[in-house]
This record gives sequence, C-alpha cells and structure tokens, in this order.
Amino acid sequence: MNRRETLAIAPMLTALAIATHSTSAAAKTTDVKIDPYNQTPEQEARHAVRLPKLDQQSVQDFLSSFRAAIGKEFRPMRAVLEKSLAAKGLTMDADISPEAAWTTLMQHPQYAMSARLWMSTQQQMWANIYGIFHANAEAVLAELEKADTSGPGRLELNPDLNIPDYTRHEIHIQPGGYVGDPFAGAISHYGFKQFDRNVFNNDRMEHHLAMAQETPIPADGQVRRILDMGTGFGAFATSLKERFPEAEVWGIDVGAPMVRWAHYRAVKMNLDVNFAQRLAEDTKFPDGHFDVVVSYIMHHEVHPDVQEKIVAEAYRVLRPGGSFFPVDFVTKGNPRYMGFGDIMRKASIWQDHRYNNEVWSPSYRETDLPGLMRKVGFTDMKVSAKTGTAFQDVLGFKPA
Repeated sequence: MNRRETLAIAPMLTALAIATHSTSAAAKTTDVKIDPYNQTPEQEARHAVRLPKLDQQSVQDFLSSFRAAIGKEFRPMRAVLEKSLAAKGLTMDADISPEAAWTTLMQHPQYAMSARLWMSTQQQMWANIYGIFHANAEAVLAELEKADTSGPGRLELNPDLNIPDYTRHEIHIQPGGYVGDPFAGAISHYGFKQFDRNVFNNDRMEHHLAMAQETPIPADGQVRRILDMGTGFGAFATSLKERFPEAEVWGIDVGAPMVRWAHYRAVKMNLDVNFAQRLAEDTKFPDGHFDVVVSYIMHHEVHPDVQEKIVAEAYRVLRPGGSFFPVDFVTKGNPRYMGFGDIMRKASIWQDHRYNNEVWSPSYRETDLPGLMRKVGFTDMKVSAKTGTAFQDVLGFKPA
C-alpha cells in the first residue's frame, strides 16, 4: 500500500477507532506535574526549539534580541507622542479610529522608525526560516514522508477538504500562510519561538507547557480524551499529552502542512498524539466524545461568521461535565475589556491588522466570546485576563 492510499483510508480508521472505543469505564486519570521553568535535562532536550545549525539560530537570536531592544525604546515614547499630539490639537484619548491613530502617529519620525524596524525584523525572521527549509526541501520532505505513517500517534490528511477562503491569507505575514506552503508547520514552529521570546520564555516550549499545566479539567477529574482545536504545529497538544499521558489526545487544524509537522514533531518526541486536517467548525467527531476541548490563539484568526459555529462545535463534542478552555485576546464580555484603548493602543492594533496580516483580529476583539459560550449552553463560566499579557482565560462547562 502506498502513502496516498494509506492517507486516504486514515479517516475510516479514525472513525472505526472512535466507534470501538468504550466510554463506560471511568479509569483513573494520571495528572503529571511539570515545572515548565525548571525542567529536567531530559525534558529540556525533548522540548528544545533550535534550528539545525548554530549560524542559523544565531541569526534568529539576534533578530529577537533586536526586537526586544526596539520594544524598550518604544515604551518611553508616550510622553514624546503626547506632546506631538497636543501640537495637532489631540489628546492620547482622542476618539479616532485605529487607522486614523496609526496615520497620525506615523507622522512622528521616532514612532515611524520603530514601527518600520519592528516589521522589517519580522520579515527577516520569516525569510531566514523559510530559506532554511526550502534550501533543504528534498531532505525535509523525505523525513516527513517517513514520519507520515509512523507512530506513536496517527496522522490524517484530507486532500479533498474544502479549505475556507478565510484561512488562505498569510497569517503573521508568514510566507504562504498555514495552508499554502509545504513547510508551514516547521516555519511557524521556529518562528513562534522568536515571537514568544519578547513576552514569554519559549526556548523549550515553556509557554505551551505552562498553559497545559493550567488547563482546567472537569469536576469529576476524568480526562480520557482531549481535543486541541487549531493546533498549529501541535505544541499545546503534546504538552497536554505530557500532563495526561493516559489520555487520547487529538490536534486538528485546517492546514495540512501544520498537522503534518505536528505529527512529525510528536513522533520525534515519542508522544502518542493524533493529528488530523479538519475544521474547528466541523470536526467530524461524535457527540459527547471529549472530556476537555482547548484552543490557543485560534479564534482571532477565523472569520466572524464562524465564531459561534466553532463554540457550538466545542459544546457538541464535549461530554456532559466536560470543559472548554479557549485562550485568546481579551474580548467584549470580559470585565477588563477596554475597547481598542488610547491612540497608541489603536495604532498598534491597526499595525497588527494591516501589516501583520491579522485580518480578523479587530472583529474578534469586538466579539463577546464569553457571551457566545453562554448562548450555546456553557455554564459555570469563568472569565479572567492574565496579568501582563493580552490574553484572557475563558472557561465553560457543558452541564452534567
């Protein structure tokens, strides 16, 4: 049987496995505690995110350090910009649109320089990583081919999947986006290490491990199956598998290159995690199948029209008492939501939207995500914003 035939029957094998998997036994849940910031040498080796060669990684380290330096120079700029705005008859709290805020601040040379440097370093980051994998395309593809049918864990690719148009743009200006480049998963994996460095220490997947450790579970403590929606390169899914080693863990994503790399990475880590190319709004899993459903920064990347569909799908596939834990930007419905903020904040959001290709992010921020969860039936809601970050934790349970 060739690879194409194997991948074509993968959905049937998945359905068979689901149909024959008993849900009656209430097995004890093993919950492994991992300290993301004090890992053992074995854990550090497993989680390390480094490019193949020292000079390649050095370029990325320089770029992320330079971006951090730009940020430090940018933060004290408020007083300077307030004087500049006053000369235009404006205050920092002026009621203008994000686009107008951006246009206004870009008239100040120091702000314009910082904005340009920030975007240029990101473009260089992607170009460097993109070049590494495409220059070694034959060898990388051979490694992926070998892993495709390897275990532990299964990979399901769906070449006939109707990929929505809203997923086809180049998110974060990543070349090819998540669906248009064969190495999208690898590029995103190494790029996110650099993204996260200025907010989180993520050289050894510390951020994803911490999220997994913080993920709430059902009140009865039973965690047998976990679904990670919009899994990307699979770091949240593998981190949850490490916390709950006996659980059946699935990560799904619209991008075939994303789940393919996620599977490759899990195989290298010897973790039994399943990855499938599926839509979060139409997962194909049975009703009540999962104990826990999670997502990480997925909702702000999807079209407003599918937000409620995704939330409803999470509710459908959860068993009674199951928990839904989507981590993303602060939205309406959170007591700490302050709209788009002052001119500096508005300009930052517009830059991210227009020049970092965060197409749906502004509309997502105006969505009441907690409200959508209540609307489809989630109860015992908990809503909070993590101190020092833009993220909010929203937690809901399917009534038992």
